[in-house]
Amino acid sequence: MLALFLMSPAPSGGGAPDSTSQLIQTVVMFGAVIAIFYFMMIRPQQKRAKEHQKLLSGVKRGDKVVTASGIHGTVSDVDDATVTVTIASNTNVKFDKSAIGSVSAS
Repeated sequence: MLALFLMSPAPSGGGAPDSTSQLIQTVVMFGAVIAIFYFMMIRPQQKRAKEHQKLLSGVKRGDKVVTASGIHGTVSDVDDATVTVTIASNTNVKFDKSAIGSVSAS
């Protein structure tokens, strides 16, 4: 709110408001809102997605993983798009790589 007050034009001596300065002020405020939205919402989300993709590309056999659904297990096989996870003796489950939530090296 303080920014709006500081950027509002000073009252003139009774003339009509300058439409050009109002347009510039509106464009600047709109640009500031977009910049704040980008740096507070979009950029951190892209950074998390990039880190998760890096995590998934580094999954290898023997890593302990937790899936997004909360299943804990050990990676027994890795393909391009899928991972086979051993969750109990003689129990293997195949997941998409995107279903892996966290990885800890064995």
